[in-house]
Parts: sequence; structure tokens; C-alpha cells
Amino acid sequence: MGYVGVPPQSGFITTAKQRVTSSTNNYVDLDHSISSLADVIVWVNFVKQDSTNLSLTTSSRITLGATLVASDIVEIAYLGKAVATQNPSTNSVTNDMLVNSSITLNGSAVSLGGSATVGGTNTPNFSITRNSNQTGVSDNTETKIQFNNVQYDTASGWDSSNYWWVVPSGQGGKYYISWSAYLSGGGNGYIDKATLFLYGGTGTNAIDVVELSAVNNNFDTIIHKGSGIYSLSAGDKINVYALINVDGGTARIDGSGTWNYTHLQLAKIIE
Repeated sequence: MGYVGVPPQSGFITTAKQRVTSSTNNYVDLDHSISSLADVIVWVNFVKQDSTNLSLTTSSRITLGATLVASDIVEIAYLGKAVATQNPSTNSVTNDMLVNSSITLNGSAVSLGGSATVGGTNTPNFSITRNSNQTGVSDNTETKIQFNNVQYDTASGWDSSNYWWVVPSGQGGKYYISWSAYLSGGGNGYIDKATLFLYGGTGTNAIDVVELSAVNNNFDTIIHKGSGIYSLSAGDKINVYALINVDGGTARIDGSGTWNYTHLQLAKIIE
């Protein structure tokens, strides 16, 4: 018989058979109900019986063409009827017996019978804000934002002395990063130009810049922001600089309190 894949193991299915001895009846009662004589083959003393000499009295009784004597042997084979299905014993079916012995999850082969984690978490991730005003900001000069309020940091990667977050060992990959700053002209000045710089690598290399220029003296405060997906390596130092060009005032990076206007956030992307 043809099959697809690995040959099936023998011994799992038994074909239904029946043997009757010591009967003096002109019939045999069946162990399994049938719908027609075509469902069985009957032998009497090892001679196959013509179905025209038999009759199906009920679904479980066949009347024979003659009366049996005690020494007669009747054998019945049920066609296409499987009984006594056997469960394979524990650990008796190996991966080699299966058409496919493994499946692929997240790009990795997992052996059947093993285990794997489906999906994942976007870790490491962190969020930090500036919750008070940062003064001493020179006009039209890049100034590092001194974030001072860690909301969460799953990898404990925040360096509060250098005001940057360090990518942990073994955690290189793609990250979504969002940064924002609440910039001020000091209450009596206007912002002509504002630029935010996202730094990575050694902490002194700009990997992204967002600029807002020609404000035309309309605002003394603005919220400036940027975001994107970036490839980072272990040891990269993520921090933000702001450049504020004010007219008639004193540049300042304002703390945003509970509103998180001045923030740096990131999360690793599941690949």
C-alpha cells in the first residue's frame, strides 16, 4: 500500500476477525454488526463460502447454508473494520517516525516534543524625564539635557553621572527611541531656533537631528521632539542635546513635571 512520508509503524491497528467452534447451529452470531454480507468473508472448515449460500438474518447474525456439527470451524474476517486500536507506549514514537520532526518558530527550528517561547517582550526598555528646570544653558550652544527622573529602566542602564543610557551587553539590535524637550526663552525672550540632537555610539556622535527654525519671535516656549528606529550596539551611549537660540532672553530647558514633555524613552524591537 502506498503512503506519504515515513512508513507507518506496524502493530498499532488490528483487523477484526472471529473464530467459531463447537457450534451445532445453522447460524453464527457476529462479534461486530455489519450492514451487508459484502462486509465479511466466511470460511467453514477453511473453505470460503459463497455469499449466495448465506443470508444476513440480522446485522449481527449470518444464517449458513447447512447446520454445523461440533467439529466444524467457522472463521469470519471483517473487511475494512479496524478494532483494538493500540496506543503506542510512552516514548516509543521518536522524531524520526514523524514526517516533520521539527517546526520553525521565530526563525528557529524547534523539535517536536520540546518547548519554545512564542513572541517576546520589548526589553530592555526605559523612560526618563526632566522634572525640574535646567538652567545655565548657553544661548545657541549644544547643551546636554540632564534627565533626572527615572520612571523605569528594565536593564539598569542609566548613568546618572553622564546623563546617558548604555546599551547592555548582548542587547544590540534595533530600538525605537523617542525624545522630547520643553524649551524656553526664559520668560522674557523669544526662541528663534531650536535643535535637538540624539547622540549614540560613544555618546558624542549625533545619530539624528531635528530642527525647528524661523520661529519668528512668536513663542517664548516650545515643545520639540523626535523619534525613530535605530540600530544600536552593546555599549552605545544614548543621550540628547538641545540647542536654543533666543532673542532677548535666557535659554532654558524646562522640567515638564507629570506631563513628561522633556523625556527620553526607548524599547528594543522584537525581530
